[in-house]
Amino acid sequence: MFSGLLVLASGCVGTNDGRSTGGLPIGRDTISDRYERPVNQLAAAARVVLNRNGKLLVDNSVNNSFEAKVNEHKVWVKVFAVDSKVSEVDVQVRGSVGGDLVEAHELSKQIALQLMAAGNQ
Repeated sequence: MFSGLLVLASGCVGTNDGRSTGGLPIGRDTISDRYERPVNQLAAAARVVLNRNGKLLVDNSVNNSFEAKVNEHKVWVKVFAVDSKVSEVDVQVRGSVGGDLVEAHELSKQIALQLMAAGNQ
């Protein structure tokens, strides 16, 4: 029985930056949104939101991916071009047990609001 618990307690989950982290692949953990904005504007908005809400740990400007710690959660954000006019942002949040879709949604919403605020300046 104990060995069965060990198997259940260990696992790996893929992250938005192409790596993996320990955790249980339970539930959804990623919110994706698309905007008619260039990648650099969307990446700048994500950077502001992650810094405002927690600690930005990795800022990869080559592939526009970020890793942060927000409210004791691990957060990964990836920004990429869908086509010449549309960009996508994927926000992935993992807690100690599994995905946290509520936190992912909150950060995604804040990125959208930051994007709108930056566009009005």
